Amino acid sequence: MLLRHRHFLKAVFLNSVTAFGGPQAHIAMMMKTFVKQRSYVTEEELMEYTAFCQLLPGASSTQTITLIGYKRGGVPLAVLSLIIWILPACILMGGLSFLLHYIDKKALHTDVFKFIAPMAVGYLVYASFTTFSVAIKNTVTWFIMIISTIATYLFFNQPWIFPALIVLGGITTNLSKKRIPQTELKPRKIRWWNFWLFGIIFILAGVMSEKARKENWPNRKPINLFENTYRMGSLIFGGGHVLMPIMYEQFSIRPLAMKRKDPNVIQIDKGDMYTGMGMVRAFPGPVFSIAAFAGGMSLKDMGAEMQLLGCLIGMVAIFLPSALLVLFFFPIWTYLKKYAAVYRSLEGINAVVVGIMIAGTFYILKDISLMEAKTISFINIGVIIGTFLLLKYTRIVSPVIVIICLLLGYFL
Repeated sequence: MLLRHRHFLKAVFLNSVTAFGGPQAHIAMMMKTFVKQRSYVTEEELMEYTAFCQLLPGASSTQTITLIGYKRGGVPLAVLSLIIWILPACILMGGLSFLLHYIDKKALHTDVFKFIAPMAVGYLVYASFTTFSVAIKNTVTWFIMIISTIATYLFFNQPWIFPALIVLGGITTNLSKKRIPQTELKPRKIRWWNFWLFGIIFILAGVMSEKARKENWPNRKPINLFENTYRMGSLIFGGGHVLMPIMYEQFSIRPLAMKRKDPNVIQIDKGDMYTGMGMVRAFPGPVFSIAAFAGGMSLKDMGAEMQLLGCLIGMVAIFLPSALLVLFFFPIWTYLKKYAAVYRSLEGINAVVVGIMIAGTFYILKDISLMEAKTISFINIGVIIGTFLLLKYTRIVSPVIVIICLLLGYFL
């Protein structure tokens, strides 16, 4: 399998070490790599995967990569794609938990990354431009796209906005039943093992964690860490920018009130957590990799081996729910697409995806200097336009574009 899919796995790895800018920009990079350059999936499939993953809790770009692997090689390749995608970011963030107290935090400047945000905008402009002609075909889809863009921009930090818009978009294009009539379908047996495994782990982790807390088991912290992180990965909608404040409250704020009653509670210094939340945005890969950093910091007082275990627990516990849910629900979704009601909904769902990408473009733009009469503003504009043109009119791969932007940040 490794030999047969080595080119695909290489593409996943190259994306994992160059994927900056958050989930919307990650999808834009996937559009270039997996659709335009390699044709591993079609534009319609990538948009469908993106929309489907927005309906589930967890890391949406990670789930999208998992589905692309699933489409090409079933569950084994899906799992391998997931591991290759998350491992570089988790290694970087886990390593930061070891190095944090050996380096001057003031020296953790990110000037080398200062043109990554404009680059991410260029990717999003490219993805919006590419998918527009596929998804926006009539007045209804225009309307859905505009409303989705405005709503996403205004409520970007609200975890409910993405699934809510996708559901509403699907309902809107499903109001007319004349175009696509329903055909008879044969019943299909549902394989429940992924969902049962997800539920069993969720319940068992909760019971064991509470039992360990009440009975004050020695070395109970790894059990509590797994339960806390698995629960977050199971319930978080909206991506990493929603996960980080919840993780900050769980590991840095809540323990301050509990420390007197429970001296063994997991606690991460607020300043350390702030540093991790800042650095994860500078590193490539999924923002959910901050769980590897939090896991390492949670167990650092128990020795280096336990700290390494904490990094591993954080990585596994945060991404495992996403994988189990997406691999359980996607076969069901594939079956449900045969129903005319669901098929009609895809038109509106795709329009919502375009709106989300356009809103993501404007949301990142608001923090980038563009209109000031400064050299940096002109360079930012040049990076945005240059990134779009390179993606649109050349076959230059994404890692090269990222390296160019990093070099610009280093020398300018």
